Amino acid sequence: MYINIHFLHTLRMVKPMSLWEKDLNKTSLPRIENDKDVETLIIGGGITGLSTLYFLQHQQNTILVEANLCGSGVTLKTTGKLTYLQNTIYTDLTNNIDYETAVDYLKSQKYAICLAKKIIEKEHIDCNLEQVDSFVFTNKKKEIKKLKSEKEFLESQNIKVNWEEKKDFNSISVSDTFVFHPIKYTNALKELLKDKIYEQTKILKIKKHQGKYICYGKNFKIIAKKVIVACHYPFFFYPFCLPLKSHIEKSYMIAKKVTKNPKISGITVSNPALSFRFYEENKKCYQICLASSHKTSKDQNDSKNFRIVKEKYDIKEEDIVSVWSNVDIITGDKLPFIGEIKKNFYIATGFNTWGMTNGILAGEMLSKFVLKEKVPFKNLFTLKRSNFYQIKSFFGNMIGSAISFIGSKKHQKEWYHENPTFLKIKGKSVGIYTDEHNKKHLVYTTCPHMGCSLIFNEQEKTWDCPCHSSRFSIDGKCIKGPSTKDISYKD
Repeated sequence: MYINIHFLHTLRMVKPMSLWEKDLNKTSLPRIENDKDVETLIIGGGITGLSTLYFLQHQQNTILVEANLCGSGVTLKTTGKLTYLQNTIYTDLTNNIDYETAVDYLKSQKYAICLAKKIIEKEHIDCNLEQVDSFVFTNKKKEIKKLKSEKEFLESQNIKVNWEEKKDFNSISVSDTFVFHPIKYTNALKELLKDKIYEQTKILKIKKHQGKYICYGKNFKIIAKKVIVACHYPFFFYPFCLPLKSHIEKSYMIAKKVTKNPKISGITVSNPALSFRFYEENKKCYQICLASSHKTSKDQNDSKNFRIVKEKYDIKEEDIVSVWSNVDIITGDKLPFIGEIKKNFYIATGFNTWGMTNGILAGEMLSKFVLKEKVPFKNLFTLKRSNFYQIKSFFGNMIGSAISFIGSKKHQKEWYHENPTFLKIKGKSVGIYTDEHNKKHLVYTTCPHMGCSLIFNEQEKTWDCPCHSSRFSIDGKCIKGPSTKDISYKD
């Protein structure tokens, strides 16, 4: 296989971080040191958790805890689109479930965009909100029929859709969609709600006792009447069994310098997706280029996948500003799960690459569950739904989880060469990465969540779980769940 060594060197020279990371509010709010007794506890400080707290801010004795810094998880890695034009989701939902479900999902996404705009306007949030034309496009003849079907569905809902047919591609587009800076948005909510937020506060386990929930941290516990788990991937298996209802998809992004902002965003009809948007600030313009999306059970060579992004978008090495990857939970029927697992215990997850609209929508929905108010789109996103689409994917997800687990046990991947190395110490699997200063970093390579073997991400210098997307720093600190434990080596 041909490898562009100069390009890989360029990637190593560019600090692996998303385009938004420089703007992350890294001033940490207080952590919880002592036991607490609260009405409602929100776990997770990404766009879902902060949106939920925003809608519950006037409820007494409601707090949010975040294991790291608010916004530093999956929200930090998103492309920052607020759009209802999502591949050909409405055709898929119509074909696999029914027309009414497709209509309801469209309404939910347009509703979510309105929610976002209202919050931004009401709170005067400067987050580079910009109206853009959104495109779905294809260069494959076999996908044109599906693209036309999506156009017809949208037009049936009184949406003006433009059709463009060129020699090398066909596309549909709409004009009432947006892009924004997701971290400036979450920073503003963090500042607004800071009296109710605790950072660097990790919940390790939850038990129910006498009608309340005891949420245990390392040196504290929080007793709550109601609990909302707003983590990207819930850190518990039972009772929801998410691995059997979804799979993990990984995508790779490169931000490059461009000369102008055409005020458009786009995505392909099918996977592996090509997705892009533009961002402009201080008279500088960038294009965020996404490609090489795949199930984590099938492809784990990050170096190759970043190279594919460069080739797909014809990116010159000197124009690269930042590189990063992200993971998304893809549900069996392409609809999120938002609702009540058991009495006074709620989750929101499985946003299928559309976390900005669905995260904000989930925030309002979860708040209304807690307040016992009428919940919009409750039946659409119910955790108890069952349809052919879900049943069809159930066994595929189960097999995919098994493949991820078995495949992860093959430590000596061909793309590792000689670094990192792997060995057994006192019967436990250990990985050793030697950095550019010849310093050795030792970690245990078994994920504490469900026992998968971790893979070293050469570009971002992290240890990643191919099964359920936990991520650990080069020295073993857990920086993304569902794992709640570190993998730091202890002599």
